[in-house]
Amino acid sequence: MRKALLAACCLMTTACKTAEPAPTPPQSEPTPPPVAEVKPLPPGLDGAALNEQADPCEDFYEYACGNWVKATEIPADRPRWSRGFDAIGARNEEILRDILVAASEGKAAQGTAYAQKLGDFYGACMDEAKLETSLPVLKAELAKVTAVKNAKELAQMVGTLHARSVFPLFRFSSSNDLKDATQMIGEVDQGGLGLPDRDYYLKDDEKSKALRDAYVTHMKNTFVLLGETPEVAAKSAAAVLALETTLAKASLSRVERREPKNLYHRLERKGLKTTAPGFAWDVYFPAAGAKDVQALNVTHPAFFQEVDRLTKATKPDAWKPYLTWHYVSSVVPALPKAFQDERFRFTAENLTGAKADVPRWKKCVRFTNAALGEALAQPFIAQTFGAEGKTTTLQMVVEIEKAFERNLDTLAWMDAPTREQALVKVRKIINKIGYPDRWRNYDAVQVDRGSFLTSYLNVSAFEQARQLAKIGKPVDKDEWFMSPPTVNAYYNPQFNEIVFPAGILQPPFFNREATAAVNFGAMGMVVGHEITHGFDDEGRQYDAEGNLRDWWTKGSDEAFRQRVACVKEQYDGYTAVDELKVNGALTLGENVADLGGLKLAHAAMEAWLARDAEAARQVNGYRFTPSQQLFLGYAQSWCSKYRTPFARQMAVVDSHSPPYWRVNGPVVNLPQFQQAFQCKEGAKMVRPAAQRCEVW
Repeated sequence: MRKALLAACCLMTTACKTAEPAPTPPQSEPTPPPVAEVKPLPPGLDGAALNEQADPCEDFYEYACGNWVKATEIPADRPRWSRGFDAIGARNEEILRDILVAASEGKAAQGTAYAQKLGDFYGACMDEAKLETSLPVLKAELAKVTAVKNAKELAQMVGTLHARSVFPLFRFSSSNDLKDATQMIGEVDQGGLGLPDRDYYLKDDEKSKALRDAYVTHMKNTFVLLGETPEVAAKSAAAVLALETTLAKASLSRVERREPKNLYHRLERKGLKTTAPGFAWDVYFPAAGAKDVQALNVTHPAFFQEVDRLTKATKPDAWKPYLTWHYVSSVVPALPKAFQDERFRFTAENLTGAKADVPRWKKCVRFTNAALGEALAQPFIAQTFGAEGKTTTLQMVVEIEKAFERNLDTLAWMDAPTREQALVKVRKIINKIGYPDRWRNYDAVQVDRGSFLTSYLNVSAFEQARQLAKIGKPVDKDEWFMSPPTVNAYYNPQFNEIVFPAGILQPPFFNREATAAVNFGAMGMVVGHEITHGFDDEGRQYDAEGNLRDWWTKGSDEAFRQRVACVKEQYDGYTAVDELKVNGALTLGENVADLGGLKLAHAAMEAWLARDAEAARQVNGYRFTPSQQLFLGYAQSWCSKYRTPFARQMAVVDSHSPPYWRVNGPVVNLPQFQQAFQCKEGAKMVRPAAQRCEVW
């Protein structure tokens, strides 16, 4: 036993000593066995994030992200932190801040578009001392808001507020005619709530009741800051909650709103007046900035019948706290610190769990990006994104679109007529990458360096006027609905387009140094995800031109419904946080897109490597196989941590599943994953073939 221990010690270190052995005859040294080559980790993957003690076939998210989750602390001002979206967003904000600071100091790079407006808007936002002087201006505005004496004046004031992008009661904007994708019409939609979702008003569980109580306290504290006594403020808050609860009861749920047909009722202005005759629409529309609008979609007529009833039944005095609350809550970023602190206290304690408020410079970067995004984007693009990035991403997009086309031929459940229409649609998808070809004009925006409240309201009014000016005009398919620095992507069914802003085309989603396999897993999956949205349970209802039109045969339609029902049932069985389950109906489109996107990315990678011998040689020179690299690249782009209050909020309002299930949910259905990691039947990451979900 003693000798065995000494021998083991010497195998680990040369510091071990033993007694002198007896002399032995010299012998020839045996030939050592060949040392297995240790391949390097593929660039683009984070070795420190991996938990290699975990079994990828039992919990792939833990294998790919486990050590990252253990080592990562959520920044104090954040409700969550992710290796992908949030890390990139933070880097982007640093770049945008440098651009805006230079502009505010008159040192913007030569040729910067709207440099003066960018600098003045950001500078006014950063002048916190002047924010403290905004209360008299606010109260002067509120005196007008609360002067409502009858139903006609209520309609006038609601229209006036809507023209400034303050939306009590309902929302009004422009939209594509869902059945004529070439034309823009007006649209009135449900709204008027202060909490994130109607369910917060309607659920009777203890946590929902506690949140409503906290909301009432928050409103009461805000009314006190406006000068009301605590007793009057409590009554004001209760009146607001009562009106909002009535509106919530009349509202469609988020799941109901996922069905496009539920939101299309082309009633025109005449039909709206018949539906809700008690609201003075002929007073409202001129005040809102659309005096002559006639073409009108009413998303949910029953909601406007309730607005009509409220208009008749509610006394003018009851509207005053409601209108005041919605005006004040919409401009909190431009108010004194006490208002911002109260907003942070409520949201942190009840909705986000954040430990510190967002630093002012970050808020001002975000507000400027929201207000003047395509002006701010131009110097950002010059620093971060070039023609090479656009070209490379387009190559990936085209490859994955081809993979979708090839995949159509493998779908036994889809008949030939429907397959032909699907092929037409995918071939007509418009690809937008990086930034617009034509930048937005901000000439009409008025910015006041001396008053952020004035500037904030001015840019809000500009944007609403820009939206309403579209009504009655042909659709502008060059328009972007995200600013280029945004870390996101989207599919727009009315345009049949996929859009990838420059903001997301950065590591870990897209990395010029990464292997092709890693990039296909991270960014390629995003591309495939957005393509699949054109064919999820919502997107499939639009044709190649963007019209809401049924192009499916009865047989293919029934087969599709069976397959998405499998996905819904799968995700209904997952826990989001605490006692809250994932809502399989709410998240259905995103889950279908995740599953299809990952499958498409893998197929596109295989085709790419089969065609490009050099890329194949490079990708095979690393530790993981190409398929393993792809799945790890995908998973590591979703490594995330959430604070519990925020996770609870997202379980109610977010159409995406939690990141843990965005990784593990799709892979359990993919034979390609099972093969890549040699997972055996019965492993948690392998669903039995009879239970496997496959749509696209």
